[in-house]
Order: sequence, then C-alpha cells, then structure tokens
Amino acid sequence: MVDAEYVARLPKKRVAAGVLFRSADERVVLVEPSYKPNWEIPGGVVEADESPWDAAARELLEELGVERAVGRLLVVDHVHAYDGRPDAMVFVFDGGLVTEADVAGFTFPDGEILSTGLYTVDQARTLGKPLLANRLTAAVDAVREGVVVLCGHGKRVV
Repeated sequence: MVDAEYVARLPKKRVAAGVLFRSADERVVLVEPSYKPNWEIPGGVVEADESPWDAAARELLEELGVERAVGRLLVVDHVHAYDGRPDAMVFVFDGGLVTEADVAGFTFPDGEILSTGLYTVDQARTLGKPLLANRLTAAVDAVREGVVVLCGHGKRVV
C-alpha cells in the first residue's frame, strides 16, 4: 500500500515536450503562440499519465494539424524554477527535415498558434527567450552528432 503522506510530500515537476523540425540549411520551425509573446518550437506540457513522446505527437496535431510519430530524443533539459514556475524537465524530439512547402501546409486547428516559419537559431534569439535559443543550439548539435544532449536551463552540460 502506498503511504499517502509520503506521496503528498514528493516534489512536483513540470514536464514539457517539443519537436525540432529543421530545413536542410539548419533553420528550425518556430511557432508564434496566441497566448504569449515568445515564439517556441511546436510542443507543450505533458499531461497526467502521458509520455513525453505521446505529448509531443499530440501537440503536433493540436498546434499544426500534423499527425505523425516523433523521432528520436535529442535533448533533455532541466529548467530551474523561474518566473514563479516550478522547475521542469523538457524533452525535445526529432521531427526530421521539412521544406518551405511543408511549413506552408501546417494548419492551426485549435487557434493556439498564430503563425509558423523557418528561422535560424540567431533569429530564434530575438523571437524567443534565450533559453529556447540555447536549447535549439543543443538540439541541432544532437542531430549533427547523433547523440542525446543533456542541458541545464538550456545550456549543454553533456
């Protein structure tokens, strides 16, 4: 039997999952959310009893109208608590290569996303938070190197 008091004391962590789509010239897909000023990669919060990879696939369908399985894990990022939010684990999965035509074909079925496009990591630094740009650098490196990259608040540690 599980001790309810023990379980109630366990730490709570946010978990999020995203997908890195990239072009042949290493630009990345960013989405413009309707609910905040900072651009992101497609993805979002992992729901209760949902795996990070299932969450990433669900978010692709909800945000971009794309139904597909996600590729291999590229990044695991531990994000410390900030802006009143608890710390989090962020997983980034490979979405593979896309073309301008693929990106133009994305739809925004739930209204959460206003627009999307292919951007360089340097452009991501101006559209999103530095944390995202650092994580994108790690994700692109992970693709090139064929490894999983571990990050601490967006910065590569392994």
